[in-house]
Amino acid sequence: MIDLHKMVSHNDAPRSITKQDYRTKVSSFFSDWFVFVGGTLVALLVLLALWSFISPNPSFSTIIISKSNTLDFNLNQDSQEAASFYDDPDLNYSIEKPIKNWDEKRNKWLKLHPTFNPGIKERILVVSGSQSTPCKNPIGDHLLLRFFKNKVDYCRIHGYDIFYNNVLLQPKMFFFWAKMPAVKAAMVAHPEAEWIWWVDSDAAFTDMDFKLPLDKYKDHNFVVYGWPKLIYEKKSWTGLNAGVFLIRNCQWSMDLIETWAKMGPQSTEYDKWGQTLQSTFNDKNFPQSDDQSGLSYLLLKEKDKWGDKIYLESEYYFQGYWVDIIGQLDNITDKYLGIEKKMPSLRRRHAEKVSERYGKLWKEYLIKDKWRRPFITHFTGCEPCSGDHNPIYSWETCYNAMQKTLNFADNQVLRNYGFVHKDLLDSSSVSPLSFDFPSNSLV
Repeated sequence: MIDLHKMVSHNDAPRSITKQDYRTKVSSFFSDWFVFVGGTLVALLVLLALWSFISPNPSFSTIIISKSNTLDFNLNQDSQEAASFYDDPDLNYSIEKPIKNWDEKRNKWLKLHPTFNPGIKERILVVSGSQSTPCKNPIGDHLLLRFFKNKVDYCRIHGYDIFYNNVLLQPKMFFFWAKMPAVKAAMVAHPEAEWIWWVDSDAAFTDMDFKLPLDKYKDHNFVVYGWPKLIYEKKSWTGLNAGVFLIRNCQWSMDLIETWAKMGPQSTEYDKWGQTLQSTFNDKNFPQSDDQSGLSYLLLKEKDKWGDKIYLESEYYFQGYWVDIIGQLDNITDKYLGIEKKMPSLRRRHAEKVSERYGKLWKEYLIKDKWRRPFITHFTGCEPCSGDHNPIYSWETCYNAMQKTLNFADNQVLRNYGFVHKDLLDSSSVSPLSFDFPSNSLV
């Protein structure tokens, strides 16, 4: 410590001060003053650091320290000096123009924008879409809005960006083929995203806590719901469902999309591909080339080229057929409420922004019984926008199932806002939740 008294004088006896003495004393004073100020600042910083650990309440010091360890995206940074692939006049977002050396181009962009590098391996962009014109079905637009809200809720909870497209980026690639130009354009527009996650407009997230097990897919570039036996042994075009898939943002994926898209309606070989796919898969009873059969064909006929990097997921509902799921929702709700009644930590009120923490707490209780909510429920065949549903079930069956499923998912969101749908078939009515719900409530 610095002795302030000794800074003033080392000799109590008065004496005359020469010009040289004055210069020496002034120089000594300023030297000692800087040492004092420096030492004081160091001591203050040490004190503030210690206080940030001791103090239970946020303070200025804790904000400074935590901010220094946080690297946020710089949304304003874009290098004007170093060129990236965006400056190449030959760059084309369209499905017809292949992109080469994408890995190198993407890596260079990331080096120019370093704030996007932390956490990149887990970064996901969700992509979905629907038609640009009003739905033929009178309530189709309302249903699409509900499905879109469901996706936005899931993305908000987990911090994912979402791109919803409602125009044909390739006019000839209609219906199920429309997803491919959107996915490719999203890859180019979002080099900061490691994964592009396509989710059909008629698919709903029904487990808001669940996150994709990305570590499981670290050696793969494409994930889709499917069963190897149905593709390789049964040669069934329903051996996978291409309505939901996860694709890595890399050159391999660019090549897959290019090959896959050549089977589409914009291709001069579209009719030929329809014949090829129908003759390849015994259960394909329509002549048109479709994206699902096309992907199955690439797995079946070009397994050496694509198969090692494509993961056929069937261990959980990466996307589940709604007919198999709808009858389980009431029982699943009862099981979750039963667990919550026993575990105060699970039913504790919390801000939506920390929902992921509570999702992790649920894991240990759900793993024991090896069950949980279905992750994604896909309304294949219901056609909410056109209304041209599969004749094997009625429109009323489809509609009630969609309402029930969307409200089932919505209840998981509304819990954080203090409300819940008491009746899953009643979308407009909600009830406030009592404190410590559901331990003291019949709702």
